[in-house]
Amino acid sequence: MRTFLSLRNFFRALLIPVFLLVAHFSYVVITTGQSCITGNFCFSPKISNYRASGLHPRASAIIDGAAPTAEELLRRDLYTTKDWIKAVHFYSSIFQDLLSVGFLSHKSKSLCVETPNGQDVFSLKQIGVSDSIGIFKKASKPLVIKGQGHEIPFDDDTFDFIFLGVGRLDQSSRPGDFAREIARTLKPEGFAVVQIRAKDTYSFHSFIALFNCCKIVTSQDINGPDSSMPFLRQIVLTKGSDDIFGHDDVLTHQPKSDGKCSIPGFKEELIRKAEPLILEEPLKPWITLKRNIQKIRYLPSMADVSFKQRYVYVDVGARSYGSSIGSWFKKQYPKQNKTFDVYAIEADKIFHEQYSSKKGVELLPYAAWVRNETLTFEINRDPGQKVQDKGRGMGRIRPVVSSTRAFDGEVDEIQGFDFADWLKNTVTEKDFVVMKMDVEGTEFDLIPRLFKTGAICLIDELFLECHYNRWQRCCPGERSAKYDKTYGQCLDLFASLRRSGVLVHQWW
Repeated sequence: MRTFLSLRNFFRALLIPVFLLVAHFSYVVITTGQSCITGNFCFSPKISNYRASGLHPRASAIIDGAAPTAEELLRRDLYTTKDWIKAVHFYSSIFQDLLSVGFLSHKSKSLCVETPNGQDVFSLKQIGVSDSIGIFKKASKPLVIKGQGHEIPFDDDTFDFIFLGVGRLDQSSRPGDFAREIARTLKPEGFAVVQIRAKDTYSFHSFIALFNCCKIVTSQDINGPDSSMPFLRQIVLTKGSDDIFGHDDVLTHQPKSDGKCSIPGFKEELIRKAEPLILEEPLKPWITLKRNIQKIRYLPSMADVSFKQRYVYVDVGARSYGSSIGSWFKKQYPKQNKTFDVYAIEADKIFHEQYSSKKGVELLPYAAWVRNETLTFEINRDPGQKVQDKGRGMGRIRPVVSSTRAFDGEVDEIQGFDFADWLKNTVTEKDFVVMKMDVEGTEFDLIPRLFKTGAICLIDELFLECHYNRWQRCCPGERSAKYDKTYGQCLDLFASLRRSGVLVHQWW
């Protein structure tokens, strides 16, 4: 019995210093937000904090070494969770590799963008990059201050190293602003490392266009942090002293000085994956349309479109809102959760009023044409079509000087505008542009104009209805007299577009 009591007293005596050591360690974690910032076991809470030199006036919080708040005290458990430790190990491995090749140094003033809890900041400090800080929309002191990637709260040329990890750019609704802010706050000859989830060629070139201020040093596939993100593409960029690296002519759709453009070869991959063109003229095109819609390979179903500055849908010959915008684009087109700016181009005034109540849709009440001029707008109907607004016939536009022929339908004068010129002034090569064109035969005028001006290169995906003397639904065995083109001529138009690198789909 005496032996047992002696052992119990011995263990009690041994537990006292162990308890004191654990209490001191917990105090360090609580007051500094970390246990081993410098890579050694920490016996002093006075670990160097981030000095917020270069902090932009719009910053709403800084690391100031003040006493921890109640919220910070609650963070004690976070730093010991399994997920936290796993994330720290992942980032530490990444940063050690970057250190070994010289993209990061222990003296680098570093920023981690869009980091909710700051595991990447913690990892930087742990391997000796002490001058590190993170930003997120909600602060998580002492590792993360308040700020967002599209509005980084620091001055120009502040950081030697900027990190945007684990697919955070993919999730952003404003990737263009992210790219501009990273370029603004990165020092000349500094390095930025971005980890993205997308791996297709289209998304990679979109990424390059987004960061055309900087030069890509390396791009490699790496293992992701867990099974929910098994792989990542890690891209290292550097900012030159003059901020100009000339990517546009090679890797984007930027027109050349002669007004024409060279469509990048990587789009050929998308065209190979697209549904084949219908080579044989359909006897019942109204049925072929329904079948063809089911077979269409939309661009966002083949590639990631995350790295675009803006998302735009242009409906040329929109007619009523429900004709294609409401019934097809809004409901069926795979938008990858992106918000699109919608332009409806419609010359027929009978449809104009309904667009006044449609939010997010800008109506251009004119006719898309090859130049700015007054046109005649002829409303004609197929045989058997009822004369009523809902069944109003399709309108064809013609220059006034060529409208001397007899026409027994309705004729109005309207204003036509240079569509190619408008497109070049409305969107850029960094935008994602989807277009539907149903212009009653004018496609044979507009498409060559788009090529001549280079505006065709700004269109990522085109849904084109080509008008020809097709078989009529009302009158078996009879062709429409409204159009003089043949199905073969339409097929040639589609084939030439695809050969030129334009992802075009047949539309009826």
